[in-house]
Amino acid sequence: MSSSTPQISVASPTGQQWRIGHGEQEVVICEVGATLRVYNVGSNHVIDGFGPAEWSQSGRGQILAPWPNRLADGRYTFNGVTAQAALNEPERHNAIHGLARWLPWTLQTRHQNQLSLRLQLHPSPDYPFSLLLELSYRVGRDGLTVRTTASSLDEGPVPFGLGFHPYLTAGPETVDGAILQLPAHQTLDLDDRGLPTGGLTPVAGTELDFTNSRFVGPTVLDTAFTSLDRDADGRAWASLDVPGGANGAALWSDPGFPYLMVYTGDTLGELPRRRRAVAIEPMTCPPNALRTGKDLISLEPGAEWSGSWGIVPR
Repeated sequence: MSSSTPQISVASPTGQQWRIGHGEQEVVICEVGATLRVYNVGSNHVIDGFGPAEWSQSGRGQILAPWPNRLADGRYTFNGVTAQAALNEPERHNAIHGLARWLPWTLQTRHQNQLSLRLQLHPSPDYPFSLLLELSYRVGRDGLTVRTTASSLDEGPVPFGLGFHPYLTAGPETVDGAILQLPAHQTLDLDDRGLPTGGLTPVAGTELDFTNSRFVGPTVLDTAFTSLDRDADGRAWASLDVPGGANGAALWSDPGFPYLMVYTGDTLGELPRRRRAVAIEPMTCPPNALRTGKDLISLEPGAEWSGSWGIVPR
């Protein structure tokens, strides 16, 4: 007699995987975090994502809500309510990148080139408020568009900040040989914990001036940029290109995102990925906004906030 071993289906660590596409464009979104895992055009990788058997490391493709970036000591007070978030950047004694990126989102609609998801944040010690997030991904001739709506489900005002963490690829080599353009005229002065000190520094005449496209070279970026140039439609455009036009992409964000965090991956523990892509992160507020209140969105009961950003492959 022969025996067979039953096949065990191992679920992806990021839950269900939803594919949408248009022409040669392919996008994969994960149930966990509504994370952007894959964005390819044919054989070109527009973003540096991760595989179905992996989970997101270093923020890859993640949604940063209800606060983006760092929160000093994980502690804040809003409208008389004090909260304490887990310190998931313990070496700097910060909480970082919010809560939504590790939670399962619920699929609402799905079509060939579009899907929408939602997440309700219930009160917790990290965030003692009720918030509804609705998110749509759409891919078409104009690339990928991501739209978010946030709604208060609370009896009082709800604090809210949002960011996204896509890594644009720089080809098979390091980012040193990539061409970066950023629409920003100022950087936020940050302390050694990555927290704003309140000062702004003009980029003109410094190594952080990428208002005109130029090679990244040895420049190390883990930098918050602001004072963004915008086009007639209110969009701020950044881009990362490979010489010779082999591949590249532009990232845009609407006026709801007045900040860009830009990171060249120098501190990544994964050696194969260190300085292999540039994270260009649209943010509604600067780091530490839940403590400082700087550009923090206050959602009144029943009120909504909406904002969009996107990626256009070259």
